[in-house]
Amino acid sequence: MASVITMEHVQRVFKMGETSVYALRDISFSIEEGEFVTIMGPSGSGKSTCMNMIGCLDRPSAGVVKINGKATADMHEKELAVLRNQTVGFVFQQYFLLPSMTVLENVMLPLRYAGVEKKERAVRAAKALVSVGLEERMNHHPWELSGGQKQRAAIARATVTQPKIILADEPTGALDSETGKSVMRLFGEINAGGTTVVIVTHDPKIGRSSRRCIRILDGLIQSDQMQEPCSLDETFSAAKTSEANDA
Repeated sequence: MASVITMEHVQRVFKMGETSVYALRDISFSIEEGEFVTIMGPSGSGKSTCMNMIGCLDRPSAGVVKINGKATADMHEKELAVLRNQTVGFVFQQYFLLPSMTVLENVMLPLRYAGVEKKERAVRAAKALVSVGLEERMNHHPWELSGGQKQRAAIARATVTQPKIILADEPTGALDSETGKSVMRLFGEINAGGTTVVIVTHDPKIGRSSRRCIRILDGLIQSDQMQEPCSLDETFSAAKTSEANDA
């Protein structure tokens, strides 16, 4: 299969006055079409910066990032905007749904930016919401939804343009274990349909749920391994046990 994501000796350096802070030091890997990958590391490890590179939300200080074989450094801003809208779908821990819009209107937004006609936008957004089980919440506002429902709406918004890649940053971090399990199951279903899924997480339980896990520490790759994924029941029953012990 072809690589949809390639990173070659990527560095990201932030300048703090006269000090240089290395978020990524030398990152190289590729992800093939249809893979389900977790990028794992503690806070400050560089994993979110890595996701921003893949999603073209940031540019490397050195090295090459390629999406579908094309170097993002060679793209002008309009091309990058199209790529972010049509090739990559984003899911964040904080949802970022617009409170003044209904759930349906929120999911229609990426289609509006893609130039899709209004009637078609509504049809496609409704279909995306049905696919995540929110058919009865389309005309509600985000503040009327539970955390899990908000995340499902965010996933519908991310998938409505039928992107090749879904990037998710700590998508279960604000959810209880049962809701987190249903969201991870949804990502599995999306991946089974052929979409490449990349989840960034600090949680080793989520890291064990994928077939491939890339571990990052201090801006460097510690390991990049194929693994036998744990079932979601195992993963989230472990989470419940941990929560009970903490209590």
